[in-house]
Amino acid sequence: MIRPAGNIHSMITRFLWRAFKARYRDQVAEMAVIKLSVRPADIICDIGANKGSYLYWFSRWVPQGRVVAFEPQADLAVYLAKACTALGLRNVLVEAKAVAASSGNLTLYVPGTGDSPGASLNAEIAARESCRTVTVPVVALDDYFEPGAKISVLKIDVEGAELKLFHGAKRILTEQGPVLVFECENRHLDIGTVEDVFQYLRSLGYSGEVVRDGKLHPLQGFDAAVHQKQTGERFWDAKDYFNNFVFRKAAA
Repeated sequence: MIRPAGNIHSMITRFLWRAFKARYRDQVAEMAVIKLSVRPADIICDIGANKGSYLYWFSRWVPQGRVVAFEPQADLAVYLAKACTALGLRNVLVEAKAVAASSGNLTLYVPGTGDSPGASLNAEIAARESCRTVTVPVVALDDYFEPGAKISVLKIDVEGAELKLFHGAKRILTEQGPVLVFECENRHLDIGTVEDVFQYLRSLGYSGEVVRDGKLHPLQGFDAAVHQKQTGERFWDAKDYFNNFVFRKAAA
């Protein structure tokens, strides 16, 4: 087992720095939606938790509930568990697993030589850049959670596996209608487009918004041909490139 570099104090400092940067600078709109969508005894899922930018806040917002963080990169899962323990975030459970359409084992493609925020279950990523592969356990959310579990939010960053994840959570999406805060980009998908993801969610009664300049805007104003244009170096850093979405289900 590889332990996180540095001592506990520096680990906590980095963890909290990422948390405050996410809430007050980088994911302002997303954090605001999530905070308003949860009750103290709810369940929040952080799927593709990576280095845990959301976990500190999630733990505070559901003090009588629980947070389940799915992170298939084993070293990152160890880091998250240690950081949450050090901070006393006792309602956070870290699962060293990916989330997909069905439960079992799959290949995770990890760019570079270390842990990566770009790790993906989609083989398409390996065609674009050098990746190492590792077999990881995967779960479908409908298998993982018992029927009736009060799941209020799914925060999702799975580098192109969004539609498969939603297929594996159809019961939860239908019965519980959690708020969905997720990244979705054509460049990460091995088949189909972001519109296929949106259309599946619409079929389950959801409607969406896009995060632009730190605020929510109607999804009707989003055009992947314009707002996810794949031209130029580091096109994903362009000012008019948008990849974060919020989908909510209308109250019955």
